[in-house]
Amino acid sequence: MTAEPPIIVDSHCHLDFDDFQEELDAVVERARRAGVARMVTICTRVRRFDRIKAVADRFEDVFCTVGTHPHQAGEETDVTADELVTIAEAHPKVVGIGECGLDYYYDKSPRDAQATGFRIHLEAAHRTGLPVIVHARDADEDIWSILEEAHAKAPFTGVLHCFSSGRELALRAVELGMYVSLSGIVTFKNSDALRAIVAELPVDRLLVETDAPFLAPPPHRGKRNEPAYVADVHKVVAEIKGLSEAACAEITTANFLRLFSKVPPPAGLTRDVA
Repeated sequence: MTAEPPIIVDSHCHLDFDDFQEELDAVVERARRAGVARMVTICTRVRRFDRIKAVADRFEDVFCTVGTHPHQAGEETDVTADELVTIAEAHPKVVGIGECGLDYYYDKSPRDAQATGFRIHLEAAHRTGLPVIVHARDADEDIWSILEEAHAKAPFTGVLHCFSSGRELALRAVELGMYVSLSGIVTFKNSDALRAIVAELPVDRLLVETDAPFLAPPPHRGKRNEPAYVADVHKVVAEIKGLSEAACAEITTANFLRLFSKVPPPAGLTRDVA
């Protein structure tokens, strides 16, 4: 008999994107067969929240967030913390705030708009008690400055998603009580520096994700990514941390449930509140 796959989660994907619309049911079913018991589809535009919510409402095991990606920060300058809080509190499937943050690599929105939006999302995370999902690209110093400033005023919890930043930001974020989420990037041949950082991080602060439809890990490189492939990310993270795949899955799933406290545990699991 074939052993059942370990229970895992995809803490960050974009199931509302057009890439999935023609076969969304099949994508979710493949994830389930791969052992993915929970998926969080991440909001990038508050003005398209209804589309995000529709996906989460369609599937029992899919949850969502509300927020404005830094790429769209210049388009949604009217989004307020009050609006984010209202949406999050009105919908039981909203389990996080974001994604938000700073992206100086693409610079698709003015940097001041990105920073303002980031601070608004951090305020909403504090007020709701939900984790903030942080996008950080080539902006380590400013990301840390805003995180530190906001946390001193109003503590929050959150995650550095799809982590590809520097060691110092990762360690500082963990000291602040945040988590670090690893995507297919950690599996790439040229990611030795990232793998060295992961080796140093405490395992009880690690999450895994796909960021689907982007960043498919081997053996799917060059193809559209999807939540089922988070299992391939797990394999590499387990190797880095010297764990079995089952042990790694148990830990990262417990971490996910601890951070995303609004998500009900999958059948057979209890929430680790340590």
